[in-house]
Amino acid sequence: MKKTTIAIALAGTTLVLGACASIPRPGPVGNSAVPQPFKAVDVERYMGRWYEQYRYEASFQKDMDDVTAEYSLKDDGTLKIVNRGRRGGKWKESTGKAKIVDTVTGAKLKVSFFGPFYGNYWVLDHGDDYDWSIVGEPSGRYLWVLTRQARPDADLLATVEARVKTLGYDWSMVRRTKQ
Repeated sequence: MKKTTIAIALAGTTLVLGACASIPRPGPVGNSAVPQPFKAVDVERYMGRWYEQYRYEASFQKDMDDVTAEYSLKDDGTLKIVNRGRRGGKWKESTGKAKIVDTVTGAKLKVSFFGPFYGNYWVLDHGDDYDWSIVGEPSGRYLWVLTRQARPDADLLATVEARVKTLGYDWSMVRRTKQ
C-alpha cells in the first residue's frame, strides 16, 4: 500500500473518529448550541472548484496550503470530491464521495474519504452568488471557509470572517490557508 493511500486512510479515520470526540462546541459565550445551516444549498451551483481560505487546523491537514476542493455531481445523485493541497513542497490529493442527507435544504451531507466511514459536512452559510461558503459539522471541531477565487479581495474575507464569528466559532483557532 502506498504511503499516500495510508495517509488518506488515516486522515479519513481521524475525521470520523474526531467528530465523535467530546469537545466544546462553538457558539456564543455560554452557548453550546450547534450552528445549523442558515439557508438552502443549490447543489448544482455548489459544484466546481473551491479554494480554502481559513480552517480549524486538523491533523490530516496540518501545515497544508494551496488547498482546493473540487466537487462534481455524479449520475446517481452523489458527489465526487477531490481535495488537493501542498505540504512541505509536496502535493497531496485525496478523492472522496458525499451523499446529501438533508434533501429539503441540500445543506447537510455525509462525506467519506475512507471506506464505509462517513463524517458530517454541513454547508452552514454561503454567498448568494456562491462566491463563498462556510462549512462545519455538529461537534464544532471542524471549520472550513471556502471561496471561488484563490485570492479574494479583503472585503469578501472580512465578510466571511464576520459570519464565522456570528456562527459562534472561535476566530483565535482559525488558521489562514496560504494560496
